[in-house]
Amino acid sequence: MRSLPPGPRVVAGLITATAFTLAGCSSDEIRPMNALNGSLERSSDARRDPSMAQGWLATLASKNGRERIELIDLRNGMPVPTPGLNRADAQPVSISLSGDGERLAVVQQRDGRTELMLYRRSVGSLQRLEIVPAGVPRQVSLDGSGRMLAVQVSRSGRWGVDLIRLP
Repeated sequence: MRSLPPGPRVVAGLITATAFTLAGCSSDEIRPMNALNGSLERSSDARRDPSMAQGWLATLASKNGRERIELIDLRNGMPVPTPGLNRADAQPVSISLSGDGERLAVVQQRDGRTELMLYRRSVGSLQRLEIVPAGVPRQVSLDGSGRMLAVQVSRSGRWGVDLIRLP
């Protein structure tokens, strides 16, 4: 094995020492939230597509072979009622949550169509959002205010991203 000349050895040693020093000085540890993670695991067979906001978590939760959107209040770890959101004839594909947990953007499949929807939690209303020009939505992302939406859309086999300003 070839030995490094003194210059590169010193630099390599300094880099290693700096990395260990920085790692040792860090007071912020990455720690799983075991109690909440366990509760989430027990309440469904599987979860995917998480979307977090201040104090809120939305996921697509699967139970008994059916996926549904579940909104969790992170302060107490409990699911929050979302009347009108989970339709028996619709399959959720993608979700995104506004910063205050008030709005949920949803891509869902229903009756052979893929739709873009907006749910307002305080009034329990689910509204279909028209995509112009027409396209097939796939994935959504709401900004923190819930007033701007990015949606991945396929038009004639080509993927793009539309930005939509919401009222």
